Amino acid sequence: MALAWEGVFEMPCPGRSRKPRKNGFTMVIDKGLGLPRTQDLIETAAEVVDDVKLTFGTSAFYDGDLLKRKNEMLRAAGIDCMPGGTFLEVSVWQRRYPQFLKRAKDLGFSMIEVSDGTIEMSAETRKDCIKRALDAGFRVISEIGKKDPSEKVSLSLMHEQIASDLALGVYKVIVEAREAGKNVGIYDKDGKTRMDEVDAILSGVKDPDVLVWEAPLKNQQQDLILRFGVNVNLGNIPPEDVLALEALRQGLRGDTLKRAYLADPEFGSRRSRRTV
Repeated sequence: MALAWEGVFEMPCPGRSRKPRKNGFTMVIDKGLGLPRTQDLIETAAEVVDDVKLTFGTSAFYDGDLLKRKNEMLRAAGIDCMPGGTFLEVSVWQRRYPQFLKRAKDLGFSMIEVSDGTIEMSAETRKDCIKRALDAGFRVISEIGKKDPSEKVSLSLMHEQIASDLALGVYKVIVEAREAGKNVGIYDKDGKTRMDEVDAILSGVKDPDVLVWEAPLKNQQQDLILRFGVNVNLGNIPPEDVLALEALRQGLRGDTLKRAYLADPEFGSRRSRRTV
C-alpha cells in the first residue's frame, strides 16, 4: 500500500511496528458496526487495526449470515475478530461454554477473550476456558480486573493471573477499563491516568509488551504513549478514533509531536534560524 504522503517527510516518532506485529496492538471496540461501516474501517485503517471486539453481548442481536459476512471481511483484511468477554462469562455461568466456542467458530470469529469482569470464576475454570479456546484453534486474549470499582482485584491476584494466562499460551492480557475509561482499573473517576496504578501492575510483570491497556479516551492514549512509546498496546479504541490514535502514536498530533521536536538535537539551531 502506497501511503498518500509517503516520501515527503519522516514520521516524527519513528519505529512504529507493522503487521504481523508483536507489540503496538490496537483493539477496536465495536458496538454495532454494519457492513458498510466495517468496510469503511477496513479501507481506511486495516493496517493499524489488529482486532475488532464486538463488545458486551452485542453480537447476540446480529442476523447470523450478516455476522458471518462481517467476520469474513475482517479476517480477509488481516484483522482478528472476537465476541466480548461478557458474552463468554454468560456462557460459563450458564454452563454452555462448549456450545459458545462451537458457535463462535461457526460464525467466523478468530479470537476469544477470556474474562471474569462480572462473574466469579475459579482459577481452574479460567484455565479450562483458556485451554479449550486454544484447543479449538482460536487466538486467545485474557483480561484482568473487575468492572465494578467496589470489587477491586488484589495486586497479587492480578500478577498471578497474568503469569498463569501467559504460561497457558494467551496472546496478550488486557487491563480492564470498560468502554468509558472512568473510575476503573488505572483510571480515576474523571478518566485521568493513575500512574501509581500502572507502576503497581508493572511491578509484577517482566515484559510490559504482554499487556493491553484499555484506553478509550484521548488523554489516556496520550499518557500511555508518552510513557511506553509508539508501540504500546491499546484497547477499546472507538472506530472513529483509530486514525487519530495512529497520528498520536507517530507524532502527528501536538502532544507527541512536541516531545519529538524538543528531543531533536537540532531543535536549538532550527529555532534560532526560524526556517522551514
